Amino acid sequence: MSLLPADTPLYNHPLPQIEQWLKDQGCQQDETQLHCWRVQRPDWQAELWLDIEQIVVRYLEAGENRQEIQRSFKYSLSREDIEQAVFSGP
Repeated sequence: MSLLPADTPLYNHPLPQIEQWLKDQGCQQDETQLHCWRVQRPDWQAELWLDIEQIVVRYLEAGENRQEIQRSFKYSLSREDIEQAVFSGP
């Protein structure tokens, strides 16, 4: 399954394409909460939720004093913009 061009808003991607994109980024889907994904990088880890109007990202133990940092990104942003924002880390 090929993805739409990277500059396409995420809301134009069918759900199977979004799920494949997340897998391609190294994310793993939660087996019980299918809208929840996890990703781990050498310097950080995060949980992602596919919410109704946005992707919510919670970076775990990432801020000062190792607190969580939460950000959200509207599906109206391009896949490329979301990818750069989310996967560059906190």
